Amino acid sequence: MARVTVQDCIQQIPNRFDLVMTAAQRSRDVTAGAELTIDRDRDKNPVVALREIADVTVDIEGLQEALIKGLQKHVEIDNPEDDDLENLIGQETQQIADGGAGGGQIADDDADALGMQIRQAGGFEDDDAAALD
Repeated sequence: MARVTVQDCIQQIPNRFDLVMTAAQRSRDVTAGAELTIDRDRDKNPVVALREIADVTVDIEGLQEALIKGLQKHVEIDNPEDDDLENLIGQETQQIADGGAGGGQIADDDADALGMQIRQAGGFEDDDAAALD
């Protein structure tokens, strides 16, 4: 069988860029183990893909959809792992909205419930003065 030419494929996919991208997707599918719809005749995967497109033995729209899905970027939303953090933020916001009960600071019992400790620190002068003695 004669080699496939772009002219044979252009009748199926008029845009040359789309043709190249679709043939590349089919070639990757064949490399991954997809079943061939025509005889290989010792041709390499890109040539087989072009021959399949020219003979319309593959689903061209399906290939184009697979290509689009393969090129899309998926951004995973990072959800908080612990609901306690959300509850803590919600309580702090509610305290501020209620007129500043506690001035928007976390209460000691809330910190204890989360397994945190609140320390009262002295000023920097105290620490520096103790370090100089």
